[in-house]
Amino acid sequence: MYGWIWRTLPGNVWVKLVLSLVLVLAIVYSLFTWIFPWAEPLLPFSDVTVDQQQNGTNTTGPGGTPRPAGATSPASLPAGGLPG
Repeated sequence: MYGWIWRTLPGNVWVKLVLSLVLVLAIVYSLFTWIFPWAEPLLPFSDVTVDQQQNGTNTTGPGGTPRPAGATSPASLPAGGLPG
């Protein structure tokens, strides 16, 4: 595909380099101006919440479900991740 674009662009090597740079900048500008803002609400990355009590322990499990009484908080686990 890139070979086809390079062969299709008019001019010598320097003109092709400048046109290639303009083409890449136009694509990046279009992505950040229209495509990414359109797709952002469709992505799940903004659905992250962390609730904490006054003492700093996490009271909710994955997905915001209440953690059962006596359940181990991820912050209180040892470095290996499994309770001893």
